Amino acid sequence: MIKLIYIIILSYFLTGGIGFYFINRHKSSQIARKSYTKFGVYFIIINLLFFSIVINPVFFKYITIVIVGGGMIELFSLHRSAGYKNKGIFRISLLIFIVLSYGLFSFSQLNKELILFSFLILSIFDSFSQITGQLWGRKKILPEISPNKTFGGLMGGSLVALFSAILLRNLFLGSVTELLIIAFGIIAFAFAGDLAASWYKRVFHAKDFSNFIPGHGGLMDRFDSLLAGGAWVGLCAWILNI
Repeated sequence: MIKLIYIIILSYFLTGGIGFYFINRHKSSQIARKSYTKFGVYFIIINLLFFSIVINPVFFKYITIVIVGGGMIELFSLHRSAGYKNKGIFRISLLIFIVLSYGLFSFSQLNKELILFSFLILSIFDSFSQITGQLWGRKKILPEISPNKTFGGLMGGSLVALFSAILLRNLFLGSVTELLIIAFGIIAFAFAGDLAASWYKRVFHAKDFSNFIPGHGGLMDRFDSLLAGGAWVGLCAWILNI
């Protein structure tokens, strides 16, 4: 089962690589190089998280601790670099971050199958939103907050993620209704988390949270959707007892 899932992941990456080729073929070599670097680093990150869950979920738990700790440092760093302005926004953001962090840590303690299912749906939505958005996205959603977010990307990523949720349903131990609740919630929370992180950066006049991850920025730039989506699954697991 795990071998089949990994083959599916590789096929998605192959599809994504083809998509990136068409996206970058008319761009300058410098921009294309950055895009391929981002794609390559993302491939490494996905493999790291995938095998941390499959081999022993305790490794994934340690990774979430790193994400939470590093994310908190990045929140403070942006606030400090902006001269400690907008203190009210910073405090509210910090409170939301703490709540979501608790949800993510709860998520990391669920059964391996649910963690893997949720992680895959979230990653598929995240990656295919970018690919379909760059290929076919025209109308921007909130250009003043996140100029790269388009309705085409949102729809494309959502459809691929929901199709994948059905494809991977053997990983999910609950009912079909619960599966759809989890999947729709992951998409909504991942998207909202991404927008919230972008808004926070705009408030404090920063392009990225840091330059920790080549091609991606900081931990919060890469894992904002995991933070929010994981918190949603942790909440659902508690409410639905799955």
